[in-house]
Amino acid sequence: MGERIYKGTGEVFSAKKFNNLKEIITNTKEEFGKNVAFKFKDDNTNEIKTMNYNDYIDEINALGTALISVGLKGKRIGVISENRYEWEEAYLSVVCGTGVVVPLDKALPENEILSLIKRSEMEAIFYSSKYDDVMEKAKKENIGNIKYFISMDKLEKDGDIYSQKELVRLGRDLIKNGAKSFLDAKINNDEMAIMLFTSGTTSTSKAVKLSHTNICSNVYDISLCFNVNNEDTFLSFLPLHHVFECSVGFLYPLSVGASIAFCKGIRHIAENLKDYKISVMISVPILFENMYKKVMQSIEKKGKLKTVKFGIKLSKVLKVLGIDIRRKLFKEIHESLGGKVRLFVAGAAAFDPEIEKGFYDLGIETYQGYGLTETSPVIAAEHTNYARSGSVGKIFPNFEAKILEPDECGVGELAVKGPSVMLGYYGVPDSGLTEDGWFATGDLAYFDRDEYLFITGRKKSVIVLKNGKNVYPEEVECLINKIPGVKESFVYGKPEKDDKIDLKICAEIVYDAEIVKEEYKTDDLDEIKKIMWEKVKEINKKMPTYKYVKEIILTEEELIKTTTLKIKRFEEIKKVL
Repeated sequence: MGERIYKGTGEVFSAKKFNNLKEIITNTKEEFGKNVAFKFKDDNTNEIKTMNYNDYIDEINALGTALISVGLKGKRIGVISENRYEWEEAYLSVVCGTGVVVPLDKALPENEILSLIKRSEMEAIFYSSKYDDVMEKAKKENIGNIKYFISMDKLEKDGDIYSQKELVRLGRDLIKNGAKSFLDAKINNDEMAIMLFTSGTTSTSKAVKLSHTNICSNVYDISLCFNVNNEDTFLSFLPLHHVFECSVGFLYPLSVGASIAFCKGIRHIAENLKDYKISVMISVPILFENMYKKVMQSIEKKGKLKTVKFGIKLSKVLKVLGIDIRRKLFKEIHESLGGKVRLFVAGAAAFDPEIEKGFYDLGIETYQGYGLTETSPVIAAEHTNYARSGSVGKIFPNFEAKILEPDECGVGELAVKGPSVMLGYYGVPDSGLTEDGWFATGDLAYFDRDEYLFITGRKKSVIVLKNGKNVYPEEVECLINKIPGVKESFVYGKPEKDDKIDLKICAEIVYDAEIVKEEYKTDDLDEIKKIMWEKVKEINKKMPTYKYVKEIILTEEELIKTTTLKIKRFEEIKKVL
């Protein structure tokens, strides 16, 4: 019997299919031109201002025209800044008719930014004033092939530094005088249009080649599965260079004429939800988990926990009868989140099913998705009609999937195939794909009998014991993270003293001193460690003995993470060992 192939779900909603991003911006201008594209605050007055799609897409066309006029047709062009509309404008002005865009991680240190500038062979770069010093160094040391440094903040050209705003003005004049080089540019849908570096150090990060077909097929899949429209407003929080935020939080709302507001930082989330009347938010699980904990702590402090729990039971009964009163019943909670939030989508890490269910019970549709940079990115997601606790939903309509070398429990490495799968890796002989187009994700997974997909952990991070048993650290971390006062945890294997071949399961626990003191009435480290150890022993009792955590260390220091808040496991294990 051959490998079982799992097919994607059928469409839930109807959606337009686009072949390339140029078709998307053309359609958005025609259908949603007067809609608000962006909401942002005036730095001086704090007043909320807007930009509509007509003006935004006119600027994209003007900027693209200017880029071609200075000789950048067919070239690679970098973009690095905090999340802002100029980033998105630059991105689209490159991919919709100029050349190949290279989004860079805004949190990288200077040496890594310079290394990626060189590796990507880019000839121009858009950047905000935060990166003035890095770009000055790149110029002085002749790093890479950059001929055009384009500032997002300068109002006009300053020496050899171009101004994005001035290039837009130049492009407008060129179009008025009949220039059509960008407007009429033909797009090759199946060649590299985006070069994305995976997270990691520059020596290990891979340059992923993505095409218009890759991105647009994924945007289409998202549109088939989620009910978002031109009345929604997204809060952009995750870094835009990351393909999850780029595809789901930028290009998807663009394709349906929705609005985008940019979050100024984690401390501003509550304020931004209210001020911008946010209805949809895409983020990582840890952010939603912290939000939920704060909501529940606030309810408890007000003495309303029993009332809310009763309300949840009542709303469940009524929902069975087809009556949904969750938003009315928990109006005060919704008001604390801005009053408009209706959809949360989590990705990039495992999501605690209890938090997901908690938000859903309060009237906010909350789902988790799964994907990788190499798949543009979403492979599977829970969504309307398809949600199951602990799973990442069903694979998207345009994908096929299979489990490689499944064990007796059906767990093996997930491989996928479809139009969203990358063209390959740039500059390395190994494309990362089999001859017939399958991509092995590096994630261990299984499908249940109803074809819901469950991710058990990264293949590289599995702890293999001497008895052949596998321990998935993410699974144990999820349980430890539920202990009151625990912010996050890292589970790893450590060689046994008397048996260097075998490993014992250990956990590094990051605790919140303030919450611990409030919860356990102590700030004595030895006492806290005793309490945490007792809690861990309770978790052990719920697991097979080979998964028992046998040693813990406590710290208030955050774990080493990528910019999308994934634990850098190899760096963290070097630190603890």
